Amino acid sequence: MNSETVIPLVLVRHAESTWNERRLVQGQNDGARLTDRGRRQAFEVAEELRSHDFDLIVTSDLRRASETAAVIASVLGLAVESDRALRERSFGVAEGSSLDDLVAGAAGISQGVVTDDDVSPEGGETLRAFRERAGAFFEHRERRWPSQRLLIVTHGGTMRALQSWNDGTPFLGSTWERVDNCAVLTLTPPASELSVPG
Repeated sequence: MNSETVIPLVLVRHAESTWNERRLVQGQNDGARLTDRGRRQAFEVAEELRSHDFDLIVTSDLRRASETAAVIASVLGLAVESDRALRERSFGVAEGSSLDDLVAGAAGISQGVVTDDDVSPEGGETLRAFRERAGAFFEHRERRWPSQRLLIVTHGGTMRALQSWNDGTPFLGSTWERVDNCAVLTLTPPASELSVPG
């Protein structure tokens, strides 16, 4: 009888960007680039990940993530592909404004807790829609990379959304914890999904 081995999914938030440095709402605006410190962070996390046996890097197509992925790929000797499902939440008209000016009611998050997953800044995504869009990545993975060990380079919000979808827990009422630049998170999908003969 063959046993099955679940393939974990390793997520990395992008390195520090120029908009992180300026404390601006980034969302899906693609104006930010990595800072010098960000490039150092990307090299450092790549070194930390050397012990893992990845087959491929899959990244958000937004520049701050793809630049981070390129640095990591250069260290680990991996190819890189992109997936739009891994983009950050869209904040609509709030993108480019100060984080301090982002109204809690419009974001759906107050004092670090998701209080409403059906609101958004004008032109942006609700947390409910964001979670569903990011969750579609798991279907993409099953279709495009069913047995490959992936390193995912994405965004802080997207990491939370992927974790929520993977664990089957709603955003509403959850704690919205800080995700540092180049933080690493490992998700273990349910045993019935994304497994290979062991």
